[in-house]
Amino acid sequence: MRTAKKTVPTLDLFRLAAVLLVVMNHTSPLADVSAMADFWLTRVLARVAVPFFLMTTGYFLSRNHWAGVGRQLKKLCLLYGVCILLYLPVNLYAGSFTGPADVLRKLLVDGTFYHLWYFPATILGIVIARWLSRLGLRVTLPVAALLYLIGLGGDSYYGLVSQIPLLRTLYDGIFTLCGYTRNGLFFAPLFLLLGAAGRRWNQKLSLAGFFLSLAAMSAEGLWLHRMDVQRHDSMYLALPLCIVCLFSLLLGGNKGESRKVREFSTAMYVLHPLCIVLVRGAAKLLGLGEMLIENSVLHFIVVLALSALLSAPCLLRLQKKPSPTARAWREVDLAALGHNAQVLRNTLAPGTELMAVVKAEAYGHGGAVTARTLQRAGVRAFAVACLAEGIALRKAGIRGTILILGYTYPEEAPLLTRWHLTQTVADIDHGRALAARGRRVHVHLALDTGMHRLGILAENRKEILEAFRLPNLVVDGVFSHLYVSDSLEAEDVAYTQEQLTLFYDTVAWLRTAGYDPGKVHIQSSYGLWNLPAQPCDYVRAGIALYGVRSDDAPVQRSLDLRPVLSLRARVASIRTVQAGESAGYGRVFQAEQETKLAVVTIGYADGLPRNLPQRGGQVLIQGRRCPMVGRMCMDQLLVDISDLSEVAPGDTVTIIGRDGGQVIRAEELAACCGTITNELLSRLGMRLPIVSG
Repeated sequence: MRTAKKTVPTLDLFRLAAVLLVVMNHTSPLADVSAMADFWLTRVLARVAVPFFLMTTGYFLSRNHWAGVGRQLKKLCLLYGVCILLYLPVNLYAGSFTGPADVLRKLLVDGTFYHLWYFPATILGIVIARWLSRLGLRVTLPVAALLYLIGLGGDSYYGLVSQIPLLRTLYDGIFTLCGYTRNGLFFAPLFLLLGAAGRRWNQKLSLAGFFLSLAAMSAEGLWLHRMDVQRHDSMYLALPLCIVCLFSLLLGGNKGESRKVREFSTAMYVLHPLCIVLVRGAAKLLGLGEMLIENSVLHFIVVLALSALLSAPCLLRLQKKPSPTARAWREVDLAALGHNAQVLRNTLAPGTELMAVVKAEAYGHGGAVTARTLQRAGVRAFAVACLAEGIALRKAGIRGTILILGYTYPEEAPLLTRWHLTQTVADIDHGRALAARGRRVHVHLALDTGMHRLGILAENRKEILEAFRLPNLVVDGVFSHLYVSDSLEAEDVAYTQEQLTLFYDTVAWLRTAGYDPGKVHIQSSYGLWNLPAQPCDYVRAGIALYGVRSDDAPVQRSLDLRPVLSLRARVASIRTVQAGESAGYGRVFQAEQETKLAVVTIGYADGLPRNLPQRGGQVLIQGRRCPMVGRMCMDQLLVDISDLSEVAPGDTVTIIGRDGGQVIRAEELAACCGTITNELLSRLGMRLPIVSG
């Protein structure tokens, strides 16, 4: 039986540790034990907490290429508004507001209660970081670091820099606008952008770097404390390196996520100052001040316990989502995907780029997760089948070229422009219709070199020239398709060479005629396997990216590609059928002897061919092959497990992939169905969740 990988959401779990440090910062638990120890705990170590929150925010926003900024800002503004109302009675009781200008400053910069500064700082920091991110990391990080250094001078190093009259005047001006430099302008952008950079180093290096930088920050903090030069103590020179090493360490071990932990830790952060007020108020009313206030350790424990108690309803209100591996699912190995992309790029001619074909939900692998992974691996061009797929990629944060290989209705031209998509010109009439919409549309011109599917005939130079001259069409590329490049038959090989000759002759003629063909591409996956590197700008890699071939037909070149997708389900029930009894629709399966059957939680509605059991389909259970029997149902299938001794409901069933020493390849399953892997994988249903790792 295949055991699931253990998932440890280290980023989410450390949120709790960070909140614990924040509570310590506001309660000084070691004040009665040692003033120096309490200073180190609350004014040095605890200072990693908020930068960690900011780095986490930057990391997850950048994973979608900042596509979720608007949603995140709305969420933060709403939460900040709730917090303002929650603490307003305390503000009014304490007389915290001294006038309209003070209210405005606290609302927009400093926070209306001492811990609420985090919300306006994060909101402003995200806006600045998003704007800076457009300049590239080489510019962005130095600018953010400069802002941090300016803030540092108004924080831990204020007593030193203020001795310079010009700098003192500068900071006096700054402090008329904000109470601290630990804010959304000087503090937050650097940590948001460091999180966006997502640096992940070797675990040992990260651990060593964290302890060394923490030691440096400790020495720095204690030295500044002895010098008595700190106006505040939130910013240190060593803090950015310390938190980068810590984040790298956590990121390296992060698997999965826990929304419950996130919600609980957020509630703890928001509510703990209220708990401090409640504990101190109750202590005074009950005459327990010596126990609950003056005893710093007990004060911290009571505040922490009350904060956890008040935050507990957050755990109860969250609805548990069904586990993605509860029924049937697709496992996508993102490391294998990145490996395959690199292997394919290594085969390309100098100057040729990989265009990742991610149509049909990336051949059933999940369009968004696949494209994001490839984008992080350096791929900058993608191909899809239709307009909806292109828009979905843009919404998922995919940048660069997105080429629509199929037909787009001309009236949808405004959407092509809005989402910066490149459209294939299907024929000259299609080009004319697109141009007539009056919108500037970027296109690639398909040349029909023999397939007679889409494109202008490569021999029809009149129509090709007309396409280049059409108003509103910007021809960024020309391409064709080698539709028998998967065959090594002599006749097909010769035909492919004829296509190549016709294509390159047409491209050369265009250049001679004074037209720039733009990006030129003709190879696809089988062009990589069976042809030498071509002098093109792109290679459109589809099925090869996913580590499989369309079938087991031989190819010229062996590439070290790894299968990316596994398909798994669960055993739902065990049934024993006596000799002569039947099972399944149509009584197709007739038991010749006592037979033990497993009901498996996957069916033809999930994309498997209904006739698979009759064509010899098998699955893996406990590392052994078991035959499918009977007719496949919409949602289940039957498997003969008579040769297995201990199978139980909930056991994992592998339809595609590895279990122990056995493997069922997608090519094997496709051949069993009488089809190709392209069809088999792209049919996998959307109700099969994707578990990536």
